[in-house]
Amino acid sequence: MERLRDKVRKLLAEGKAGGYIGYKMVEGHPLPHFFTKDRLSEVDEAIVPPGDARYPLDKLLLQVAARYPKETFAIQVRGCDERGLIELYKWGQLDPDQVVLVGVACPQDQADYCECSGPFPSVIDYGEKCRPVPQSQRVTRVEGLAEADALKEWLGHFGRCVKCYGCRDVCPMCFCKECSLEHPDLMSTGMVPPDTIFQLVRAIHMAGRCIDCGLCEEACPADIPLRVLYKKANALVKDLFDYETGSPTAVSPWKVLGEESTLQTKPM
Repeated sequence: MERLRDKVRKLLAEGKAGGYIGYKMVEGHPLPHFFTKDRLSEVDEAIVPPGDARYPLDKLLLQVAARYPKETFAIQVRGCDERGLIELYKWGQLDPDQVVLVGVACPQDQADYCECSGPFPSVIDYGEKCRPVPQSQRVTRVEGLAEADALKEWLGHFGRCVKCYGCRDVCPMCFCKECSLEHPDLMSTGMVPPDTIFQLVRAIHMAGRCIDCGLCEEACPADIPLRVLYKKANALVKDLFDYETGSPTAVSPWKVLGEESTLQTKPM
C-alpha cells in the first residue's frame, strides 16, 4: 500500500495531477474520495485499497474532468476501470493525456467471483497479478438451455424489473446526454415491469461497450443477472467483429462505418 501512497503523494506534490480519485476509509468502509495537494496528510492517513468496495470511479472522473477540462487527474483503476477509460478515450469523453493511472490488481477470489478475463490493469501499484478467468460458467449454463427454456428464464428476469434506472445510472459507459430508455416514442411509460424491450435496448447499447465491471448487476434491486446478459452481448461482438472491449489498439466496430455504410449486398 505504501508504494501506491508514495506515487499519489508525488503526483500531487509535484503538480502532475490536480487531484486523485481513490478510496478513503469512512466508518470502516472504503468510499470514493477526491484527494488534493492542499491536504496531503490525507494520502498517508486515508488512502486504502478498495477491498470489496465497488464504485464507478470512471464515472466520477467524467464529472470532475467536465468541470475542470484543462486539468490532469489521477485515478485508481482495476482491470475493468482501465477498460472503461480506454473506451471513454475512444468515444471522446476523456483525454488520455490528462489521466494518470494508479493501478490495483484484483485478488484471485475477486477475479473468480467476477469471472474476469482481465483482472489487473496495465500498471500495478498495489497487489499482484492473478489468474484470469477466460470462460464464464454463468454464460455457458445459459447457452446450454433449450431456446424455449432460455426465453422463459429471461422473461422471468425481465418481469422483475422495476425500471429504477439503477443499471444505467451506475454504469461508467452510460455517458449519453439523452437516453433512449427515457424516449417517449421508444419506451412506454407508467408500466412496471416495463416492456421487455427496455432491457433489450440497453443490452444492445452495451454490446461492445460493456467493461464487465458488474456494477449494474450489483445495483439491481431485482437481482436480474445483467452481467450474464452483457457478457453474452460482448461475446457476440467478439465473434462477429473480432473486437474486445477495452482493447487499447482496436477500433470499435460502432465507429468504423462513419456517415456512409460500406456493407455490400449480393446481387439477386
